[in-house]
Amino acid sequence: MAKPDDGSDHRIEEARKEWETHVLAPALKRAPEADHPFTTGSGAPLKPLYLPQPSSEATYLERVGFPGQYPFTRGVQATMYRGRLWTMRQYAGFGTAEETNRRYQYLLRQGSTGLSVAFDLPTQIGYDSDDPLVSGEVGRVGVAVSTLHDMETLFRDIPVGRVSTSMTINSTAAILLAMYLVIAEQQGLPIQALAGTIQNDMLKEYIARGTYRFPPHPSLRLTRDLFVYCTKFLPKWNSISVSGFHMREAGATAAQEIGFTLANAICYLDIAVKAGLEIDAFAPRLTFFFTAQSDLFEEVAKFRAARRLYARLLKDRFHAKDPRSMMLRFHTQTSGVALTAQQPENNVVRVALQALAAVLGGTQSLHTNCRDEALALPSEESVRLALRTQQVLAYESGAANSIDPLGGSYLIESLTDRLEAEAEQYIRDIEQCGGMVQAIEQGYVQRQIEQAAYEYGQ
Repeated sequence: MAKPDDGSDHRIEEARKEWETHVLAPALKRAPEADHPFTTGSGAPLKPLYLPQPSSEATYLERVGFPGQYPFTRGVQATMYRGRLWTMRQYAGFGTAEETNRRYQYLLRQGSTGLSVAFDLPTQIGYDSDDPLVSGEVGRVGVAVSTLHDMETLFRDIPVGRVSTSMTINSTAAILLAMYLVIAEQQGLPIQALAGTIQNDMLKEYIARGTYRFPPHPSLRLTRDLFVYCTKFLPKWNSISVSGFHMREAGATAAQEIGFTLANAICYLDIAVKAGLEIDAFAPRLTFFFTAQSDLFEEVAKFRAARRLYARLLKDRFHAKDPRSMMLRFHTQTSGVALTAQQPENNVVRVALQALAAVLGGTQSLHTNCRDEALALPSEESVRLALRTQQVLAYESGAANSIDPLGGSYLIESLTDRLEAEAEQYIRDIEQCGGMVQAIEQGYVQRQIEQAAYEYGQ
């Protein structure tokens, strides 16, 4: 029930004007503000001070609410990290399966609680390592997997039933998933019990990444077929990780990262429904993948806004009934474009700040980049330090002790509202193009990101 208007909003406004006249103005005369614009990392202007917004109990319940409950602004689990910490999932892939397996074993010994596979480009677009077309590319940006034997080597002595795996693979997702299922069967694990994630997000490949083999419509048929298979036979497997990370790293703003990612999700949900899948049978296994950049408050607000907007879309547009369908569960990776080859020790500080933003924003799993990744594949020492960053946040910072600890901040709530509104407008613009596939084919999304990247670079 809304509180009656007691005039408090009017009194705050009057007090603000008095403060500006008698306190702020003299202070600015003595010491003017720095002569540069104050903006978020995405370039949105920031006020010097944020105040309570006119609100009511009803507005709070509708817009913010409680964790584990619609609209999930404050988190998708009722207990969040007080019940279970985020999965510490470090992304790794060396040239050979043997080398990569050694790195995975090392990560698990150091306390990593999940694995994430980086494949090389030939594997990502469906070429065997001995194909002349990929000479010089094999094993350069990830592990080369051409055969089942390679996959067996990659997961040798790793219990896939106890450690969940995320595979960053799209065009050839069905092939790599089939290999992984064989590994599970070889270890005596029923595939119905297998937990993990396949990225399987083709739309962002046309926008920001480029590892596609077919035009959008044929690619989406393969994506759809994986949805159907996983829904029927792999109840614990996430059949897609809808990725905003790559678009943000290409130059998108925080609002664009939300809007374009959720527009992609709408397209995937539409094709799943058209394939005959019930929304509440399919949607609970959707996951998402975002970046965490260095503007702490904007990033926290971004995650909160994405959860709320997604929950509304699933409830109002797709008529989901199961609360799990409305939960935006996501993995976060700290920003790669923020890393510098010069003074790489500074990257440790950047990564810690970005990881804190992901945790305060309620991520379900996290990869922390290594200090030397702008130079080479990370050393064991760098990998250990990156993982220790997460562990210090989990056990020493207090960030995991309270749910949505920045919720209620005047700044955070204002940024959350603004990012949600801007992201929703991008979704409407894409629908004006005829949907995400048409927006990609018309170049709308690519132009928006290019313009944002250009403006950021000025």
